[in-house]
Amino acid sequence: MLAIERRNQILERLQTDKRVVVSELSQLYDVSEETIRRDLEKLVNDGYAIKSYGGAVINENVNIELPFNVRKNRNILGKQHIAELVAGLIRDGESIMLDASTTAVYIAKNLQEKGRKNLTIITNSIEIIIELFDVQDWTVLSTGGVSREGSFALVGPQTDKMLANYHVDKAIISCKGFDITAGFTDSDDLHANNKRTMLKAAKQKILAIDSSKFDKIAFTEIGTLDDITTVITDEKPEDKWLQVFENSGVECLYPE
Repeated sequence: MLAIERRNQILERLQTDKRVVVSELSQLYDVSEETIRRDLEKLVNDGYAIKSYGGAVINENVNIELPFNVRKNRNILGKQHIAELVAGLIRDGESIMLDASTTAVYIAKNLQEKGRKNLTIITNSIEIIIELFDVQDWTVLSTGGVSREGSFALVGPQTDKMLANYHVDKAIISCKGFDITAGFTDSDDLHANNKRTMLKAAKQKILAIDSSKFDKIAFTEIGTLDDITTVITDEKPEDKWLQVFENSGVECLYPE
């Protein structure tokens, strides 16, 4: 196993268990404890973990951008539930913008499985472009832009320029945090700008987020409740949120 593969697996374990122990990882991966310490040191230096006695704990700062492949494997069932609900809103022949979130990848896969016909997909996600590369009757448009290491995304002013040229039926985006006062937020300005442009281009503006994003605030604002029409999540939100959605005229969908 390559060192980067082992570190990504350790990071996934940190996401699940919140803490890892050097001696246990050494036995699990059949490498020396010194090798594991170097792995953890790298994760600490990258901001993903915090040193603790005998191991490390997860850095839960919402602004830490985890590698795409690690994020894609978090809360898979929740993302599948969200994708199922989103797919239920999409009709044959519609035009859709999908952001570069891991949730959007599950949505794209679900739409394929459902056999939707004649869709136009506009996305800045490299992963989605690859996923849909051989779909016969869909039109898939790449935004262009600057590739962002670790996120499989195309971002920047060129991305915004392309997105602003279109008017679509639905835009589906995710975020890092969703707070009643601060709105929905992201850890990165370029991603936030691109998501904002997607929402402006769409008739129906869908925020697709798992329940862990509620009551969190990330670095930069994407928008407020006035900027979305629909929230789709994997669990029933707290009553305070349901009341806020009702007062704002925002539809909220979640698995029954």
